[in-house]
Amino acid sequence: LGANLAAVLILTLALYYPRHHRRDLVVAFTGVNIGVFAVTIVLGSAEVAMGLGLGLFGVLSIIRLRSSEISQREVAYYFASLAIGLLFGLGNAQLWVPVALAALILTVMAVVDHPAVFASTRHQVINLDRAITNDEELKYTLEQRLGATVRSFSVERLDLVNDTTLVNVCFRVPSTKRPVVPAPPAPLRSTARAQQPASVLTGGA
Repeated sequence: LGANLAAVLILTLALYYPRHHRRDLVVAFTGVNIGVFAVTIVLGSAEVAMGLGLGLFGVLSIIRLRSSEISQREVAYYFASLAIGLLFGLGNAQLWVPVALAALILTVMAVVDHPAVFASTRHQVINLDRAITNDEELKYTLEQRLGATVRSFSVERLDLVNDTTLVNVCFRVPSTKRPVVPAPPAPLRSTARAQQPASVLTGGA
């Protein structure tokens, strides 16, 4: 239990939260891990088929993942948390086996989700204000709009009535960063009354 808690806290608080800052998913990952760990221990000590238990967890995981939109990166963290709970919940005569496997999972997640890995690659779903049927023209338009090199794209929806194109695009931004130009300060609005001309105050023409 202690090793499992240490592993899931490293996964959630040391890896995920400092990089993505979603408190709700930290709670979800930790809760799934502890729940899987506890139920796996019960299934291991009772005369219940382990395959049935794992199948139930698979069904629950699918329902949970379909209930709200989360990214593929968060799906990976979700199943890493679940796998760590299973490793320590199943138990082993030698503790170093689940510890080594959990360390492998944590190391892989730390490396592949590092901000420096594929830092210039981006993925977006873009809705263009034109219906473009030609692939070369569409690629050229995307590169002009994004200021980047388009690696691949797929048209999700082409609306010839409303003249729009919904595109799922992967692109590579330039390695050189443009300097950030600060926005000019907004002009101050004075609340004082404007001074009347001297001719008005003295009654002159």
